[in-house]
Amino acid sequence: MIRTITLAVLISGCLSTVSWSQTGFPSGVKNGSILTFSSEGVPTMAYSTQSGLKILSIGGRAFKDLNRNGKLDPYEDWRQPVEVRAKDLASKMSIEQIAGLMLYSKHQPIPAAAGGPFAGTYGGKVFAQSGANPADLSDQQREFLTKDNLRHVLITSVQSPAIAAEWNNNAQALVEGMGLGIPINSSSDPRHGTRADAEYNAGAGGTISMWPGSVGLAATFDPAVAKQFGQIAAMEYRALGIATALSPQVDLATDPRWYRFSGTFGEDPRLTTDLTRAYIDGFQTSTGKKEIKDGWGYTSVNAMVKHWPGGGSGEAGRDAHYGYGKYAVYPGNNFDAHLLPFTEGAFKLNGKTSKAAAVMPYYTISFGQDKKNGENVGNSYNKYLINDLLRGQYKYDGVVCTDWNITADETAVDVFLTGKPWGVEKMTVGERHYKILLAGADQFGGNNDAGPVMEAYKLGVRDMGEAAMRARLEKSAVRLLQNMFRTGLFENPYLNPVESQRVVGQSEFMQAGYQAQLKSVVMLKNKGNVLPLAKGKKVYIPKRFTPAGRNFLGMETPEKLELPVSLAIAQKYFTVTDKPEEADFALAFIRSPDSGGGYSQEDAKAGGTGYVPVSLQYNDYTAQDSRDPSIAGGDPLEKFTNRTYKGKTAKTINSRDLDMVTETYAKMNGKPVITIIQLANPTVCREFEPQSRAILAHFSVQDQALLEILTGVSEPSALLPLVMPADMKAVEVQAEDVPRDVTPYVDSEKHRYDFGYGLNWKGVIQDKRTATYQKPALRK
Repeated sequence: MIRTITLAVLISGCLSTVSWSQTGFPSGVKNGSILTFSSEGVPTMAYSTQSGLKILSIGGRAFKDLNRNGKLDPYEDWRQPVEVRAKDLASKMSIEQIAGLMLYSKHQPIPAAAGGPFAGTYGGKVFAQSGANPADLSDQQREFLTKDNLRHVLITSVQSPAIAAEWNNNAQALVEGMGLGIPINSSSDPRHGTRADAEYNAGAGGTISMWPGSVGLAATFDPAVAKQFGQIAAMEYRALGIATALSPQVDLATDPRWYRFSGTFGEDPRLTTDLTRAYIDGFQTSTGKKEIKDGWGYTSVNAMVKHWPGGGSGEAGRDAHYGYGKYAVYPGNNFDAHLLPFTEGAFKLNGKTSKAAAVMPYYTISFGQDKKNGENVGNSYNKYLINDLLRGQYKYDGVVCTDWNITADETAVDVFLTGKPWGVEKMTVGERHYKILLAGADQFGGNNDAGPVMEAYKLGVRDMGEAAMRARLEKSAVRLLQNMFRTGLFENPYLNPVESQRVVGQSEFMQAGYQAQLKSVVMLKNKGNVLPLAKGKKVYIPKRFTPAGRNFLGMETPEKLELPVSLAIAQKYFTVTDKPEEADFALAFIRSPDSGGGYSQEDAKAGGTGYVPVSLQYNDYTAQDSRDPSIAGGDPLEKFTNRTYKGKTAKTINSRDLDMVTETYAKMNGKPVITIIQLANPTVCREFEPQSRAILAHFSVQDQALLEILTGVSEPSALLPLVMPADMKAVEVQAEDVPRDVTPYVDSEKHRYDFGYGLNWKGVIQDKRTATYQKPALRK
């Protein structure tokens, strides 16, 4: 019996169909085309006619002959269990191929940037001068895919969904024609942030759906919202060619000063654990015809939960991207609580995939927490934390991938893009890779070069013999390959750019993201029920001044004086005037205080240590209640170990935000001033709360969402997933590792800005969410 199978042929973005029978394959398809075919009982498969790959017909079923040997190998047989396929393929790989599989690329914009840390060339020229297509592979990408056998690519910016899909097809076609035909597993950091001035219109689409930041999702106190985000983001990721999410970030933000607070689910273990579980279930679970097995399938995205064992307790709030923030400390003896989002959330999913596909340890040295060897080294280097605790005690056998650039050399304590080999600075790059392997990790983030992995392999052969070292590398290869097989990449890694353009940012997804934004805005104060405001009233919106400075990459940013909200959108709700005396009320849009990361070059150049406070207030802050000496310290580039900053002063970069509120209050002469604050960290509100008739707090939402809450189109329902501190003394005396131990601010209405606090039009919110999550914080 001849079975006929319909194929969709993708040529230059256009689909046409041909027929195929088990005895006759299509021929004469143009170069550059992608052939997609399926039939009942057979998974959808696709391949590039450029790759030289052949299709095997066995028992009336089709299989890709990925290694082109004319026979069906177990790893090519989609009927076999994932573990069987992964072990077979790993056994066939050369050491060089396994070394490449263990690499995770540096950040890759599409097309490549002309300069800076993520630059690339096309035929030796920058993109604008090369005549290349935006979806072409850069010279550097071709090199690491071919020479270094790299198969895990971190995608950053893309010109459009269609371009991303075309780039994916080009890259997959290249590697499909090489060696064993192992596909690319592309990944992304979170990419669903908002554009403040974008207007939401029902039925309209966008470049990608826009959601509140992670701590904004937490402010909903609703795991169902986190799961919905995961489900939608996963569909958009897969349409972009992305099969791994470098998220969620589930560190407990137990120090309110931490630079990465805004990327977390806040500071509470119970809420973070529930959101973690829901988020990963949303990302990883495929259903119906999209499911391959055990919840995994063609709409699944591997979640790489981060950062083990928690990075939110950096001493004095400093961050471990920098040498000055390398130490996480535990003065409250609360290390175990930081594991809960992993052990009770990411590793105990409600969905069929059961656990997060991958784990990323943080840069930090978890100071004093190695109970076996007493080592104070970065988490990915620490055998106790990875092999004994994560893999041994908690039985985690998924992928462990280091954070980016931890094996490179440190060049300065205050540079973001320097290497971060904390605790192993005296080792060679190859020795660092070897120590990571011995600790139990599988993959090296931000490394395009297979050379150091090969050096690590040789060190292992020296110490344990060739067979044992090969077995160690194969173990990692199996883990990495399973994440590719589960998500269907071996059968069909290709995309239809037209479909990608349709899926990403479609109106249904945009609407869901916008509704989540509305649910994430917290009303802190509403004196005299001044909110909601009547539409059409006259409003004064002062301009916001942003001083010149440098971003986290060290690149200069210009001085700006501009309206902090889209005028076009504001005018749809109010009559906007630049004369306070004519206005019925004023809207002051500010951002939480930014004093930098706790290190000052000016202080260091003046003969000091460089260490200064991280301030959460706008006015200058001189530390009087800080620790002296510090708990941890020491770096090869420093001649001291005491990192105290007692008696030193922090100046806030955006102190003019406070001036804007106080000056506006004076200009309004008793008329209401409504303050809207965008929170990156908890903030000392005592400086501006008395001048504010009402206060809204948000975590990066569209201007329109704020205006709809201000005018009563939507009622505020969010709750604080953090504590707003009473003052900086409350911040200094709290323990970096203990959640919810900051004394909260109490406003003029006697409301405590504590965890779980928020107002709606009726007053303080008391509902099922507050009953569930305002209980005392969990401890392990």
